[in-house]
Amino acid sequence: MTDVKNALISRLAKAPLVADPRRAKAQLKDLAERLRDEPETAALLEHLDDGAFRDLLLGLADHSPFLWQLIVNNPARLARLAFAAPEETHRAIVASQLNLFRELRSGAITREDAVSAFRQNRNAHALLVAMADIGGIWSTEEVTQALSDFADASVAGGVNLVLTETADLGRIRLADPDAPGEGSGFTVLALGKHGAGELNYSSDIDLVIFFDPDTTVLRDPSEAATVYTRIAQQLAKLLQERTADGYVHRVDYRLRPDPGSTPTAVSLASAYVYYETVGQNWERAALIKARPVAGDIALGENFLAELRPFIWRKYFDFASIADVHAMKRQIHAVRGHDQIAVAGHDIKLGRGGIREIEFFVQTQQLVFGGRRPGLRGRRTLDMLKSLHDEGWITAQARDELSDAYRFLRTIEHRLQMVADEQTQRLPSDEEQLKRFAKFCGYPTLKAFSKALTDQARIVQGHYALLFEEGPELASDVGSLVFTGSDNDPDTLATLRRLGFQDPERVAETVRGWHFGRRPAIQSARAREVLTELTPALLSALGGTADPDGALAALDRAFGRMPAAVELLTILQSHDRLRLLFADLLGTAPRLADTVAQSPHVLDALIDPAFGTPTTDDETIEEQVRLLIGPPRDYEDFLDRVRDAARQMRFITGARLLSGVIAPKQAGEAYAAIARAVIRASFEEVRRAFEAEHGSVPGSRIAILGLGRLGSRELTAGSDLDLVVIYDFDENTRESTGPRRLDAVVYYTRLTQRLVSALTVPTRRGLLYEVDLRLRPQGGKGPVASQFKGFVNYQKTEADLWEHMALTRARVLAGDDAFGSDVAQAVKDILTRERDPKHVFKEVRAMRELIAQEKGDDDPWDMKLARGGLTDLDFIAQALVLAHAHKHPSLAGLSTEATIAEAQSVGLLSSDDARTLTEAHRLFNDIFQWQRLTIEGTFDAEKVPPVILKRLATVAGLPSAKVLLEHLAEVRSAIRKIVSKTAV
Repeated sequence: MTDVKNALISRLAKAPLVADPRRAKAQLKDLAERLRDEPETAALLEHLDDGAFRDLLLGLADHSPFLWQLIVNNPARLARLAFAAPEETHRAIVASQLNLFRELRSGAITREDAVSAFRQNRNAHALLVAMADIGGIWSTEEVTQALSDFADASVAGGVNLVLTETADLGRIRLADPDAPGEGSGFTVLALGKHGAGELNYSSDIDLVIFFDPDTTVLRDPSEAATVYTRIAQQLAKLLQERTADGYVHRVDYRLRPDPGSTPTAVSLASAYVYYETVGQNWERAALIKARPVAGDIALGENFLAELRPFIWRKYFDFASIADVHAMKRQIHAVRGHDQIAVAGHDIKLGRGGIREIEFFVQTQQLVFGGRRPGLRGRRTLDMLKSLHDEGWITAQARDELSDAYRFLRTIEHRLQMVADEQTQRLPSDEEQLKRFAKFCGYPTLKAFSKALTDQARIVQGHYALLFEEGPELASDVGSLVFTGSDNDPDTLATLRRLGFQDPERVAETVRGWHFGRRPAIQSARAREVLTELTPALLSALGGTADPDGALAALDRAFGRMPAAVELLTILQSHDRLRLLFADLLGTAPRLADTVAQSPHVLDALIDPAFGTPTTDDETIEEQVRLLIGPPRDYEDFLDRVRDAARQMRFITGARLLSGVIAPKQAGEAYAAIARAVIRASFEEVRRAFEAEHGSVPGSRIAILGLGRLGSRELTAGSDLDLVVIYDFDENTRESTGPRRLDAVVYYTRLTQRLVSALTVPTRRGLLYEVDLRLRPQGGKGPVASQFKGFVNYQKTEADLWEHMALTRARVLAGDDAFGSDVAQAVKDILTRERDPKHVFKEVRAMRELIAQEKGDDDPWDMKLARGGLTDLDFIAQALVLAHAHKHPSLAGLSTEATIAEAQSVGLLSSDDARTLTEAHRLFNDIFQWQRLTIEGTFDAEKVPPVILKRLATVAGLPSAKVLLEHLAEVRSAIRKIVSKTAV
C-alpha cells in the first residue's frame, strides 16, 4: 500500500485560481453526491471540504471541461489516482499499456477489450499527469518525460499487438512471441518532442517506420513494403481511431522521406539513398531527436548510427544557420507571429516562443555537433546545459532560456488541458484570456501578460543574437530571375534543384505571369505580391510529387480566375497553406479548382477545428447553418448555401488529403453536408412557397435520400438520389394561401422548387446534381409521390430492383412524425417475405444488365468492374430482401454493416464476411480518392502518374502496378463468393 505521505493527495502544493467560484462549487457539489454513492470513492469526501485537493478540483471544474469530464465519468479512477503515489501509478499505467498484447494473446481479453483498455489507460494517464503538473508535484521535465514514457508504451504495445495479429495470420514469423518486435524486420522511430522525451500534453506523435527489405521473417519477402505498410496503418488506426472511450494518440507519419510519394513504411535502402542525396537541413534537425521506440530497437539504433555522417557533419556547418533562419522567417510570415503579443499569440511559433528556443539549440547542434559529440543529445534543456559547458553560450543564456522554456511549456500544457486540443494559441477574447490567466495561477491578466512578454523578449533577444546576420529571403532557394526574354542559367539550375523536370517551361510560364499574360495577375498589386511570393511558391511546388504538373495546374487556375490577388496574398501570408495548396495542385485538382474559385476556403485549414473533424449529422448541420448565416432574401440564400457547401466539402476533401480523416469518414461527412444543405434549402424553399401558396391543412412531407447519400457513402462528386413523399387529407385538398393550389399540384411544384434550389447555377456556381429517377415509375411518374400510392406501388407493381434501391433509403428532411411513418413503411416493404432463390436470380439478372449497358472490364472502375462495389452492394441488398423477413435486423444498414449482421445471424461464414468487408473498404477508399482527385471519368491513361501512385499508397501498396494486381485478386475472391451466395 502506498505511504500516505507519498500519495498524490498528500503532495499537492498548488492549484489554479478560480474564475467562476459559484459554478465550480456547484460542480464539486454534484461530484460529492456521486462520491457518496460509491464505496470506493467515499474516502475522498473528507478532502472536499477544504485543502489542496478541493482547490485543485475547483480549478479543474472551472477551467478544463476535458479533465472534469474524466473525473465525473469515473470517480473511482480519481480515488485510485489520489491515494497512490503518482510515480507508482505512472509506472503501472505504462506497464499495462505495454503488455496489453500479452493479455490479448493469452485470451484474457478480447480485441475490443484491448482497444478500450488502450484508451482507458490514456484517460487515466492524462488525468494523472494533469493533477501532478497543475498541483505542483512534478517539474516540467518530469511531466514531459511521463508523457513521452506513456507514448513509448502506447507505440510499443500497439506494435506488439499488431505484430501478434499479423503472425496469427501467417504473414510474419516472430522470433520471440513474448517480444514480437525483436527481429521483426522493421523499426519505429519517434521524432520531434516524442523522440526527445519532451512530449507535450495533447501532441501528435511523429513516427517514422523503416523496414529491412532483406528480412527473412516474412512469408513472402517480396511483400515487405505491403506488409509493413499495413502494420503501420493498423498501428495508426489502433492509436488514433476515436471510440466511445476516446483515443490514444494522433499519429503523424509525414516526417518520413518524401511523404507525398512513398508508402507509410519505407525501406532502409531507400531511406539511405534519400538522405544521402536529397536530405535537407530541416530533416537533419528532425533526426537529432530520433529515437527507436518499437519494433526492432537494435535495427533502429543501427540505422541512426549509419546516418550519423548525414546528421553530424565533419566540419563546423555554418550554412545551417541560414537554412534554419529561413525556416523561422517563413513561420514569422504567419499573421500574428511577427510581434510579441498576448491575445491570440502563438506561444510555440510566435516571436519569443518555444520554437525559437528549439531553433537556438538545434541550429548550434547542427553547426557544432559534428565535432562535439557532447552536443548530440535530444532534450532541449540538457543541450542548453551542454552548450554552456562546451563554451558556446553564456551561463545567463543557459539559465534564462531554460527558465523561459519551462515557463512556455507550462503555458502550452495549460492551453491543451482545457479541451485536449493540440493548440499553442492563447485566447483572443479578453474574458477568455482573463480566465486562462487564472488557470495558469495569475490573479490578473496584467500579471500574466507581463510574465509572458518578459519571457518572450528574453527569448527573442538571445535568438536575435544568433541570427543577427540572417540572409535575405530571396537567396534562400538560389537564383530565380525571370526578367527579360532569355533564360538565366542559374535560374534553370535552381529550378532543377527544386525538383522541376522541365525548367525551361517553368521559366517561360513564370515569365508569362510577370508579363501579365494571365488577366488574373495583371493588376499592379497582384504582380507585386507575385514577385515577393515566387521563390516560396516555387519551393512549395518543388516539394510536391509532381512539381511540373502542379505548376501547370496553377497556371490553368490563373487562366480561369477573374483576379488572383486574394489567393496570392493568402499564400504569401501562411507557409502551411502554401504547402498544402501546392499539394492540392499536384494531387487533387478538384480541390485546387475550389481554391481558385473561392480562395477564402483556405482560411478553414488554419482553424484549430480542422484537426478535430466530425461526421455527426447534427454537428455538421449546425456548422453549415452557421456558415449560411441570415440571408437577405431568397437569392442571397442560394448564394450563401453554395458558399457554405463549397467550404464544407473543401474542408472534408482537404482533411482526407491530409490524413486527418479516413475515406469512410469522408463519405459520412459528404453525406452529412448534403443532408444539411437539403434541410436548410427545404426550409427556405418551403417558407417562400408558403408565403405565396400557403399550406395544405393536415398535409405532411418527407424527403428520402437513396443511393450513396442514403448509405452515408457520398463522394466529392456524387449526385443526390432523392424521393419526395407527401400525404394529405382528401377532404381538404386545397392550400390556404393567396394563390391556392390543389394538394397534388402543390407538392409537385414544391418539389420542383426544391430541386431547382439545389441544382440551379448562380454566380456562386453549382451546388448539386439531383436525380429523382428512383421514385415510383421512374422518369414517367410524378416528381413527388403520395404516401398511399407510394406504398401501394411498392407492394404491387415495383420491380425487385426498386426494392433494392430502398435498402439504402434514409429520411433526410420534412415533417419528423411523417418521416417516421415513411421509414417504417420502407422497413415493412424490405422485410416482406420473399423467395430467396427468386431474389438472387433477379439480382443476378440486374447485374448482368448493368454489365451489358455500362461494361465491367475497366480495372480502375471501383464500382462497375466485376467483383467491385456494385457486386458488394448487390450482395448486401439481396441478403436484406431475401432474409429480412426472418432477420429484420438486416434492414436499414450500410453495406458493411449488413455483411456483419448477415454473418452474425448465420447467413455468411466469418471468412466470407471478412473478405467482403475488407474488399468493400478497399474499393470504397480508392473510389473516394478517385472522386476527390479527378473530376469526371477516371481515365487511367490520362490521369497523372502521381495520382495513381497516391491511390497505391492509400491501399498500402508500393505502385499502381501492384495495386492493379491486388485489385484483381480481391475481385476474383469476391466473384467466387458472389457465385456461391447466389446459388
